[in-house]
Amino acid sequence: MQALSYYLDHFGLRERPFSLTPDPEFLFWSPEHRGALAMLEYGLSTRAPITLLTGEIGAGKTTLMHYFIDSLDEDVTIGLISNPRPGVNDILRRVCAALGLKTTQPDDSTEHFALVQDFLLQEHRRNRSVLLIIDEAQNLTREALEDLRMLTNINAGKDEVLQLLLVGQPELRDVVRRPDLVQFAQRIAASYHIPRLGAEGVAGYIAARLRAAGGSPGIFSKQAAELIHNATGGTPRLVNQLCDLALTYAYAQGATIVKRAIIEAILRDGVFFGAARPEHDPEPSA
Repeated sequence: MQALSYYLDHFGLRERPFSLTPDPEFLFWSPEHRGALAMLEYGLSTRAPITLLTGEIGAGKTTLMHYFIDSLDEDVTIGLISNPRPGVNDILRRVCAALGLKTTQPDDSTEHFALVQDFLLQEHRRNRSVLLIIDEAQNLTREALEDLRMLTNINAGKDEVLQLLLVGQPELRDVVRRPDLVQFAQRIAASYHIPRLGAEGVAGYIAARLRAAGGSPGIFSKQAAELIHNATGGTPRLVNQLCDLALTYAYAQGATIVKRAIIEAILRDGVFFGAARPEHDPEPSA
């Protein structure tokens, strides 16, 4: 902790600019992230039964999701399932827990469905919307997705009483396109995919996080940012890892600017394990 304090003091920072913990205050508003937020707002305002948000690992989906949650009006009831267990079909029980509903029969899916249905209709009578958000939704089984689809069929007259927001990795799109999930796919009324950042996006991302932490955007040179983009493929989480190492290396050397040579040293030393292939690169041949 003492070394970290020196690291911050050395660069005039209030806090670590490249922490891996999702923090809406550090959200970088690339055009793609603004587009994703607009789609989330569109899905909510049009009462889309299911909204899909996908992106590469570490693309900032969870951070954006928390920003979106923080921006919602008080008349929206939110249920959040952060990480459904892969291969386990207990989604209705997890939905009950996310909505604060107490079950008496842990393994009785009929009871769980009835509890959720009663809750949704009660919230509708109170003029409240219910938004169920599932992060890491690519882990959901086909059976779990079908149970969720059935929940979206609940209505009060012409009004649908539940909206789903599924957040996950790119393979989630492939899952919902399966022929046996066509009914589920037909209820997806809004979707957006967040790509990796380009070279200019990485430079802007680094500068924005430095500003948010109280520092100067000039701490990283343009050449260093270019190499960081090449080494990370533009994945924000990997950019954070490499930049944090770079600040540590620079502090150890007494440098006030992170130059390309420092990034080269990190890569040469083998302490950065997140080297990524850019999204547009072809797959390696056999």
